[in-house]
Amino acid sequence: MSDFLTQDYWNDRYEAGQTGWDLRMVSPPLKAYIDQITNKDISILIPGCGSGYEAEYLAKAGFKSITVVDFAPLVVDKMKQSMSGYKNINIVCGDFFAHENSYDLILEQTFFCAIDPSLRPRYVDKMYELLNPSGILAGLLFNVQFPENPPFGGNKAEYETLFSEKFNIKILETCYNSFSKRAGNELFFKFRRSEISV
Repeated sequence: MSDFLTQDYWNDRYEAGQTGWDLRMVSPPLKAYIDQITNKDISILIPGCGSGYEAEYLAKAGFKSITVVDFAPLVVDKMKQSMSGYKNINIVCGDFFAHENSYDLILEQTFFCAIDPSLRPRYVDKMYELLNPSGILAGLLFNVQFPENPPFGGNKAEYETLFSEKFNIKILETCYNSFSKRAGNELFFKFRRSEISV
């Protein structure tokens, strides 16, 4: 297993403050997406949630069923302390690929880019497994390659090929409202789980 796939790797990154992915705020595109969701009863998962800004925003907005999963015990412990007052947030420390439940919506924010690209087909399968019929996977993917990894980048054509077998691609386009330092390098996407005939 590569070093960056271990709990110790991510724990050490948090402990050392090497968290360049942490915006210290809700990602603007995800905030805009969340703001247009009217059904507050849907079940929502945020994998690789980090500090959980999106989860806290959802909770404050009145969403009733939010689950966050992260690999690093350090950041999970911090979330449990800072979000202890939110009864609508379920905080799980564990491996996303071992997670079991079902959701109406899964939000992607810097998790896909943190896993080894060899795991991307498994990521797609797991998202499909966790979503209810016609469930939605939405969020952000990088539309750029990086000289050092992680994060691992990619491009629109790659994502279309990767996801199209199990998801209907509703939106996959350059993000117009990215955080300033990511402007031009992100794609906003919305994929609907499709029923696959065997």
